[in-house]
Amino acid sequence: MVKYVLASGSPRRWALLEQAGLSFEICRAQGEEIITKESPAEIVEELSYNKASEAAEQYLKKYKNDTVVIIGADTIVAFQDEVMGKPKDTADAVAMLTRLQGNTHQVYTGVTLIVLGEGQEKRGREVITFHERTDVHMYPMTPGQIAAYVATGEPMDKAGAYAIQGKCAVYIRGINGDYNNVVGLPVARLMHELFERQLA
Repeated sequence: MVKYVLASGSPRRWALLEQAGLSFEICRAQGEEIITKESPAEIVEELSYNKASEAAEQYLKKYKNDTVVIIGADTIVAFQDEVMGKPKDTADAVAMLTRLQGNTHQVYTGVTLIVLGEGQEKRGREVITFHERTDVHMYPMTPGQIAAYVATGEPMDKAGAYAIQGKCAVYIRGINGDYNNVVGLPVARLMHELFERQLA
């Protein structure tokens, strides 16, 4: 039997996994985010691996007789190769949106799957890491529109200071790539990786 563990506290990722039909446990990563890479693609892969590894240590002994798939994920926004994380405060959110509005930026989500095999000795520990990139095109926003959006509070825990699935949807001109990747988890690619390995 395969058990799934999501190493994330993001309700958006929970919803996407539920939409895919997976039953899973949640194990929020508590460790400090340490970045040693420079490119956005490498950064999200590194962060997703760190989250999955932290959770894997907790589950090594919990399910000795099952196959456990730990799912770690991290999403960042990049504009002109500059990484944008979550805003520190409202002024930071306004600054981010001022740069993004009227332009095209990239959203990267890194995913790491750590497979703890049945009985550990049979399959051992398998690690699969990948990322997806989506280009997001935004309509121009006036300073008043930016201020009103930031005042909703929605941007404050979002990379790049916006939620494509939320109130910011009215400012999204279009995307190239996976929509769910922008929400926080490229669930189709994730399921494809699981199907290929007969883990779903």
